[in-house]
Amino acid sequence: MRFDKTTLSIVAGATFALAASGARATGPEGGGPSDTVRLYAASDTVPAEPDNSGRNVRDDDGGTLTPTDQSNAPADVELTQKIRKAITSNDAMSVQAQNIKIITQSGVVTLRGPVKTMDEKTTIESLAKTAGAKRIDNQLEIDRDTKSGEKE
Repeated sequence: MRFDKTTLSIVAGATFALAASGARATGPEGGGPSDTVRLYAASDTVPAEPDNSGRNVRDDDGGTLTPTDQSNAPADVELTQKIRKAITSNDAMSVQAQNIKIITQSGVVTLRGPVKTMDEKTTIESLAKTAGAKRIDNQLEIDRDTKSGEKE
């Protein structure tokens, strides 16, 4: 069967309208849903990502530790992994807290980046101590741009 451009445009428009309305596909006899079609807006499926670009500009001067300063010594890499796992497995942590910078050199851990609350800041430091850090340089900052108690 051959369709001209007008017919294809009408079919495409009708298909889009049905999909946008949330209509469900029915089975061969029209007796019920065989596949449920659910459309999501971009904001439903892609959470907003924290934008730390403004804060990261200050790292350009070379005077502060960045993830590229992470030691490759097996003990330091393992300590950083333990801390990251402890943070990401804690459901109370915001996305920002889960994305902080953890830099380990000779067992000394530097924590950098924004967190949502003072509780997150102290919890992360505690997790780093529990993981075995010799010393902790806690440079975490509470993000003043978010509402108190808001979890991303």
